[in-house]
Amino acid sequence: MRYATFSLSTDPTPRLGIVNGDTITAVKSLDHSATTPASLLALVQAGPDAWRRLQAVVASAPTTVGHALSAVRLHAPIPRPTKNVLCLGLNYEAHARESARARGREAVLPTVPVIFTKAPTTVTGPLDDVAVDRTVTQQVDWEVELGVVIGTGGRNIARTDALRHVFGYTVINDLSARDLQQSHQQWFKGKSLDGFCPMGPVVVTADRIPDPQALRLRLSVNGVAKQDSSTSDMIFPVDAIIEWLSKGMTLEPGDIIATGTPEGVGIGRTPQEFLSDGDVVETTIDGIGTLRNRIVFSNG
Repeated sequence: MRYATFSLSTDPTPRLGIVNGDTITAVKSLDHSATTPASLLALVQAGPDAWRRLQAVVASAPTTVGHALSAVRLHAPIPRPTKNVLCLGLNYEAHARESARARGREAVLPTVPVIFTKAPTTVTGPLDDVAVDRTVTQQVDWEVELGVVIGTGGRNIARTDALRHVFGYTVINDLSARDLQQSHQQWFKGKSLDGFCPMGPVVVTADRIPDPQALRLRLSVNGVAKQDSSTSDMIFPVDAIIEWLSKGMTLEPGDIIATGTPEGVGIGRTPQEFLSDGDVVETTIDGIGTLRNRIVFSNG
């Protein structure tokens, strides 16, 4: 299943939809039950029995004419997570090395996952503009990442069971204010500016992606390729990330994990590159979809 959150020009209320090709159909138009989840977060939190019931309803529903994707507004699949987005840093060897070079340090590969978070207010839609206050940052960088949506929660999850806790996968651009990171000497603030987590366009359920370590990731700026890699290059794959995060810390349904970015970010280039007003960033993971976000700078 390919789930998305969308609204209509005639009704801005976000609703849960199922994407099939270039069409999106509201779940409520297929399943009129009073218990039908109104949002993707509600569906995830309802648990596996609810997922299977909805899948059966959709499979048996008569052909329903939906809306053209081009005619609706796509929101982030989970527009407002209940908690911070959990993020990995330095999870691709080549990116770890380029980051160290950019800061004049010796590259030391992590032996355990490097974790930081992004505030829920960073999350924005797959086609939304990203407003940037140039009085706050002038060094906005890009980072294509595979996003993981936890389906069934747990604590001390074994690596062998970890992928069974995944509801689905999505695309994330972990936008970063590098000058804030440098001055703050930590990652949270520079990663947590409003709109700095474009996400979507869909969540593809885990049964459609049997191997999350076999996905191609790409990112371009104004049509120029900047990143092109594979999730097979992760230092810590998805199952290891879930195992490590859940040690002594409960993961809950709807938690979102951004699994790190490969090489090719702006700060690692010579000379360094950062996003400018009007730049269009396209962030793609094969089998999931593409984000297309325009960067809009202003003075406050």
